[in-house]
Amino acid sequence: MDEFITINENVQAEIVEKKSKFIANLFYVESVEEAEKVIRETRKKYFDARHNCIAYRVIDGNQIIEKFSDDGEPSGTAGSPMLNILQKNGVANVLVIVTRYFGGILLGTGGLLRAYSDSLGAALNNAKLIKKCFGDELKVTLDYSELENFKYYCKINEIVITECNYFEKIVCTLNLEEQKTDKLLNDFETKNIFLIKIEKISKKYITKSI
Repeated sequence: MDEFITINENVQAEIVEKKSKFIANLFYVESVEEAEKVIRETRKKYFDARHNCIAYRVIDGNQIIEKFSDDGEPSGTAGSPMLNILQKNGVANVLVIVTRYFGGILLGTGGLLRAYSDSLGAALNNAKLIKKCFGDELKVTLDYSELENFKYYCKINEIVITECNYFEKIVCTLNLEEQKTDKLLNDFETKNIFLIKIEKISKKYITKSI
């Protein structure tokens, strides 16, 4: 999958419906294993809750792995509608866990479906959606005298500098889209920018410039 929409950071939202408290936690995850680990940890955190219902969509190669659980709620009232909301919003690498503390009043299937859907909707409203794309992580080595010029070059070309290490020379780690890697390499070879060395570290999903 070349690109997808996801959340910028983990968020939480809470609603109360007829004295039942619904706490929606929305997590950014990068694998099924990570999602399952977060689920275990969250269920331990809210061990005293009546239900911890989940839904997630995680990219695995060129496919999206989906899973949901009603965790004891009536079938189709929690996990499935939450997964449907994630699908309709087109988000991936996202896990939602909605924790319910029962308030003593039965909500019925319709009430439960609305409450779980509304709690996830509130969390999505609190979230900042971003676009991720497949890109490159590079390391560049440069002289101290070229740092400010290179920072400006990265700014106007929307290249993200994630880290700078100051040794005898400066070594910067970059995240950039694949087409911008081609431009960077060409500008390096044609001396439009003055760098000592460029190294490719890995291919990875990076935040896409919008």
